Amino acid sequence: MLDYMIYIIAFVVGSILGLLYSYKQHGEAFVAVTDFNTVAAIISIVGWVLAFNAGNVILSGIGFLLAGFIMGERPGYGRKESAVGLIIAIVVYFLMHWTV
Repeated sequence: MLDYMIYIIAFVVGSILGLLYSYKQHGEAFVAVTDFNTVAAIISIVGWVLAFNAGNVILSGIGFLLAGFIMGERPGYGRKESAVGLIIAIVVYFLMHWTV
């Protein structure tokens, strides 16, 4: 039970940090940048893979913090990067837990 609370708190803190970072980076009122951010995608991939596959409370918490950082950006930013990171983490999860 404590594990889940740590994961939720880490995700919320990451979301708040991502929102603050996004407002500092982008001052426009709406989504004006539609290109793919490679650095955010790498952070998202690392975060989701750690969150799902770490097997350790601390590493999973760090993973949820990183994933929340990208997902918590302003609306319209980080959506593609979060989707790519989540899909790759699910594929990695299935590859690691696939038993024949």
